[in-house]
Amino acid sequence: MVEWTDAERSAITGLWGQISVDEMGPQALARLLIVAPWTQRHFASFGNLSSPAAIMGNPKVAAHGKTVMGGLERAIKNLDNIKAAYAQLSKLHSEKLHVDPDNFRLLADCITVCVAMKFGPSGFSPDVQEAWQKFLAVVASALSRQYH
Repeated sequence: MVEWTDAERSAITGLWGQISVDEMGPQALARLLIVAPWTQRHFASFGNLSSPAAIMGNPKVAAHGKTVMGGLERAIKNLDNIKAAYAQLSKLHSEKLHVDPDNFRLLADCITVCVAMKFGPSGFSPDVQEAWQKFLAVVASALSRQYH
């Protein structure tokens, strides 16, 4: 179990309260597919992913990005037991979808970049970034838990 300081909890929930899932989700997933093109293999049914412009304009990428980002709400609501909150999702990604668990870390990095671009140094201070990256690392670890 992860220990959160009051300052970390405040930073995480405060930042989350400012994030638009509909804006941030599509940006983060598109960024992942562009900067880590090998991750595209999991999204073959999404149609045209042939260029950054195609990825950024793909409605299926946008919709799944919203779903993924919205899924972080589960972790926000379960900060004291994120691993249990993501157990079934971890099993799905491991056993059915066969997603490389490192992709969760890569997506977390893309989410962090998008958040930093949106809020800048005043809204995404080093202290907030530290708490946010710890939070996303815990989420990525929870999603990787079912892997052998």
